[in-house]
Amino acid sequence: MPENRRGPLSGLRIVEFAGIGPGPFCGMMLADHGAEVIRIDRASGGRGGSQPVTSKDVLARGRKSIALDLKSAEGVALARRLCASADGIIEGFRPGVMERLGLGPDELLGDNPKLVYGRMTGWGQTGPYAPYAGHDINYIALAGALAHFGREGDKPTPPINMVGDFGGGGMMLAFGMVSALLSVARGGAGQVIDAAMTDGTAVLMAMMHGMKTMGVWSEDLGVNMLDTGAHFYDTYETKDGRFVSIGSIEPQFYAELRRIAGLEDDADFDAQHDRTKWGSLKAKLAALFKSKTRDEWNALMEHTDVCYAPVLTMSEAVRHPHNVARETFIEVGGDAQPAPAPRYSGTATATPEPAPMPGDDSDAILAALGIAANEIAALRKAGTIA
Repeated sequence: MPENRRGPLSGLRIVEFAGIGPGPFCGMMLADHGAEVIRIDRASGGRGGSQPVTSKDVLARGRKSIALDLKSAEGVALARRLCASADGIIEGFRPGVMERLGLGPDELLGDNPKLVYGRMTGWGQTGPYAPYAGHDINYIALAGALAHFGREGDKPTPPINMVGDFGGGGMMLAFGMVSALLSVARGGAGQVIDAAMTDGTAVLMAMMHGMKTMGVWSEDLGVNMLDTGAHFYDTYETKDGRFVSIGSIEPQFYAELRRIAGLEDDADFDAQHDRTKWGSLKAKLAALFKSKTRDEWNALMEHTDVCYAPVLTMSEAVRHPHNVARETFIEVGGDAQPAPAPRYSGTATATPEPAPMPGDDSDAILAALGIAANEIAALRKAGTIA
């Protein structure tokens, strides 16, 4: 069993300028894996966006918080002092905002040449769209991903905000941060990371671009093997109104599906990859899966090579035996949350602490920077910290 309970990024300090979505997700990833992440919250107590500020915010877990007024010269000076003590920073403002605050790369890398300066935006720091607002749905649309989520004859369906905000955004920035921090550890200079959700989402579509180039992916919606076009790669409703998922792509797995589902003698299923028959075969499977409840299908197909799983809600996933056995979910502050991932053989992450409220750690953070108690009291009285 791993002995180090602090995680492989232990010893790194990251300063996160509070925001919403992908920036906090990147901060959560780094904190989950052992980095000390200090979030600079607004002195007003808000973080932007429509979500309430609460200790139940999963994306904000595992942090320390200092609340600063960045519209004041004193607040900016404190932020610079804190960033000078850090290995990296994360910010998710529109291009130019940090520069106007006096906290741009020129200033912060001037203070700390080894600093990794992570910038998270939707459109990127440059390009015609760069100055304008957007959200996940817009970024994945422009990147050429949204057009391929949906069923034939229907309109594109956003896959909530997992692709742009988190896969192409926050996780890509976390990868960039760790890569640049590794470069610094090997003697390189600090640098700026321009992480754009459009760029990251485009990278996530790499396999589809390859399949299109090879002539095995159509740009028509919902007609391909992996986008619900195929009968052997889709979800099906069960007798009790629930759903199951089937991914029987390889011939041996498709044969197992046919055997367990009682379709071995149905010659219509012999031509697995005949796209002209996918529609009729899907109708047959739809009728078949509606003949039993999800639990009955679980009893037949779980723990086989069908490539099968029940379609679970978040609440159901927390209780599923496989997830329980792997401790895929943990309890933080009395609530179920996803556990840090991935796992390591030599280090392990401790259970994250609940999200702090803005300013919970202001005094301790400033004291660690060498600021005296009477100075901290004066800063609080002036409204520079909260």
